[in-house]
Amino acid sequence: MSSLSYLGEKLQHLFSSIFLYVSCLCGSTCFLISSLYRSILFKVNKFFIQLFYFIFISIFGFLILRNLNPRHSEDFTSTNLDLFFTSVSSATISSMSTLEMEVFSNSQLIVITFLMFIGGEVFISMIELYLIRPKFKPWRKNSKIESILSSNNSTTSSPRNSNFNNDDDYNIELDIVVLPDSPKSIKSDKDKDDFTSSDNNLKYQSIKFLGVVTLVYLLVINIVGMSLVLMYLAFVSSAKDVLINKGLNTYIFTIFTTISSFVSCGFVPTNENMMVFSKNSGLLWILIPLLLVGNALYPMCLRFSIRLMGKLFVSKKREAKYLLKNSREIGHLHLFSRQHSRLLVVTMFGFILVQFILFCALEWNSNGLNGLNSYQRFVGSLFQVVNARHTGETIVDISTLSPPILVMFIVMMYLPPYTSFIPVKGVEENTEEYLFGEKQKRGKVVENFIFSQLCYLSLFIVLICITERKKMKDDPLNFNVLNITLEVISAYGNVGFTTGYSCDRMINGDQSCKNKWYGFVGKWSDEGKIIIIIIMFFGRLKKFNMQGGKAWKLL
Repeated sequence: MSSLSYLGEKLQHLFSSIFLYVSCLCGSTCFLISSLYRSILFKVNKFFIQLFYFIFISIFGFLILRNLNPRHSEDFTSTNLDLFFTSVSSATISSMSTLEMEVFSNSQLIVITFLMFIGGEVFISMIELYLIRPKFKPWRKNSKIESILSSNNSTTSSPRNSNFNNDDDYNIELDIVVLPDSPKSIKSDKDKDDFTSSDNNLKYQSIKFLGVVTLVYLLVINIVGMSLVLMYLAFVSSAKDVLINKGLNTYIFTIFTTISSFVSCGFVPTNENMMVFSKNSGLLWILIPLLLVGNALYPMCLRFSIRLMGKLFVSKKREAKYLLKNSREIGHLHLFSRQHSRLLVVTMFGFILVQFILFCALEWNSNGLNGLNSYQRFVGSLFQVVNARHTGETIVDISTLSPPILVMFIVMMYLPPYTSFIPVKGVEENTEEYLFGEKQKRGKVVENFIFSQLCYLSLFIVLICITERKKMKDDPLNFNVLNITLEVISAYGNVGFTTGYSCDRMINGDQSCKNKWYGFVGKWSDEGKIIIIIIMFFGRLKKFNMQGGKAWKLL
């Protein structure tokens, strides 16, 4: 019996030692990760963090897509570059394509959906809020300092009369020595510390609340959108028949299209994009709000969501009020003041109205809208111009549109989603200079070599004209400067509009040429595709360089 007791004590001692060692190891590991996390998050430029993020998820998506079987293996003749191109296009929500969408299997479509979701601006803004939140967390030391100041104020004595028997107080006094001249000065210092601590805590809680609001908004909008699309497909047989004829799963199509529309990607599981649904005006009406609430309307919707959740949850009313009144102090890229949000909405609808009028005036009787009645043409035209900023879903063949419309689309794709042409004093500049309330720091030497957006795009167009110069000579109707410019600006704006490639436009006929339902870039050389990949990354991170080119003075 005594031996069993002795063995039990030994085992207990052994387990206690193991637990102690494991606890120390876990604590050290957590401390190391926390230190590394703070070092990377607060010292590394946010541009490089996001660049690494997009490159990582693009490579991750490519590796998965390559190891999954396509729908028709015998017809799937893609290269690794095409698969990587598709992964980058999904992660950067660009919807540029070098492969037909219907060649992908259901499992590959799920991977593309996941890449679009985690590459969306709303999702990334939510992750940024959760990562940046510890920076605003009040130090625990402040509470101890306040208690010491409070005790000093109550005794109104000099530091030599303070009680140093408490170890915590003693440790704090080693770091911060309070040398008040009078009780009044002690009180004023205490009030200042109390105000700072309270303000920091409110800011921290507000950013935490903003992260929750963004998460709820992201889930609710997507769930409601999927439900509406699913209901429409269930009740409208013409739309459901399209999926049946193409062998597409209804649920995968619903999830894929809803997320693609919300994140402003523009991918659709059908080869023809939304052309096959041009007569389904109800489906287009469902998608139009999704295209806006995840893009140009997001700042206004975010303010509305904050106000709504502040009213629904009384305990968060203080945080909601702080967020709505201190958008500049928060420094969140998508949180605008009420005035700025309204101006943004007015500008956005102004752009849509101008596009809609011009599109209807020039394309109402065009071949792209043939077979549609007046109501369907109205909805289709609205859907088309809304997608020009910045989604890329289309109900018409872009190559059949008139040159003025193509130029208009190029201008709209170039403009950032939060463009506002109504300058008003007092409206904060929500540019990359105030991402999370911090001004981006660049060296003076580096600043001189940063060009404007138009300069970079001009260089990209010139490079592509060089790589595709032989095709521009042999096939000028397809490979012309306007089509190349539209493809480049579309990649930069992360839109996905493309004129495609038509064998019928070839001057020298080629019997082996087959028309494919993918983008114009699909016919480019590998060098040209690599340049477009760089442009997609550049366009996805353009918010960090909206003030570039200051060293160049045009007088």
